[in-house]
Amino acid sequence: MVFGNGVLARLGELTGRHGGQKCLLVTDPGIVAAGHVARAVASLEQEGVHTVVFDGVLENPTTVEVTAGLAIARAESVDFLVGLGGGSSLDCAKGINFLFSCGGEIRDYWGVGKATSEMLPMIAIPTTAGTGSENQSFALISDPQTHQKMACGDKKAACRVALLDPELTVSQPPRVAAATGIDALSHAVESYVTTKRNPLSQAFARQAWSLLCSSFERIIDVPEDLEARGRMLLGASLAGMAIENSMLGAAHSAANPLTARFDVVHGNAVGLLLSHVVRYNQREVGAEYAELARVAGETCDAANGGEALAAIIERLLEKSGLPGTLTAYGVSEADIPSLAEGATAQWTAQFNPREVTHGEFETIYRCAL
Repeated sequence: MVFGNGVLARLGELTGRHGGQKCLLVTDPGIVAAGHVARAVASLEQEGVHTVVFDGVLENPTTVEVTAGLAIARAESVDFLVGLGGGSSLDCAKGINFLFSCGGEIRDYWGVGKATSEMLPMIAIPTTAGTGSENQSFALISDPQTHQKMACGDKKAACRVALLDPELTVSQPPRVAAATGIDALSHAVESYVTTKRNPLSQAFARQAWSLLCSSFERIIDVPEDLEARGRMLLGASLAGMAIENSMLGAAHSAANPLTARFDVVHGNAVGLLLSHVVRYNQREVGAEYAELARVAGETCDAANGGEALAAIIERLLEKSGLPGTLTAYGVSEADIPSLAEGATAQWTAQFNPREVTHGEFETIYRCAL
């Protein structure tokens, strides 16, 4: 992890240090318009790294974008990848890496540990304080027909460098900053209590939560505050490390069908469901929730830790200006059974600290309606 204002200027140096000579930079049109791509390319070419740009990434990248980027990578015979943008760009770059390095189709790598050879070195440069994808070995790529998110994870896909430059996050539109910040907060909360939690993942998650919950309201009120932006960026990255060592839970399982069926932005979806999942899990992890609530300045114990934490989450969601109900996204009571079916099929549900069945997902959705 290389952190600090202006560290994007070190991209060329770091790429050369890791052996890059011909680089594919994966990004989206908004990052091009913000001027970040031009600065990144200038840094690379100043160090003699030939660079081609694929800027066709869309939100929630699909196999279509991965295939388009792969064609460029193959035509240029690249030996290095840079992902520059939000989690979508970073995931797309990792998806391209799977196919460029190992062949086949994205579906072949759905799961864990399925890479068949070493993969290209990659540098990840997040421009949002959200997914923490820069510190994860997973790529989330959607099927364009079914909208099913395929989580492809392998340690070989881990980035060589996470380049964290708070200056890059200032150009985010306010709603993007809000949604990605809520997403990062949800990562810290869920990874802290999964059935795979361990001292390492909890250390990352606790520190991430501390940085994020103390800075989120500030970046909403004063978007140009670089210190607060930096705390958010570092917190999101640490939360990504927590996920890598712990996984996620029921809030993410319940969020994915909302994105697939109603086009709800992921951060919005997981944010409005998180407090309800926290209340549901209270019975199993009240003490852990109380620890997080105390980090945020609340006085509570294991008996009311979940309620205290849920109240904090709801306050932050309200501050974000994002809708706090499913009804606001056009969801009705009639949609709940099929949403619950989709949530039950999501793999992160298996790591939730309290078992979640189809009927219990229905209850969680109704609470958020």
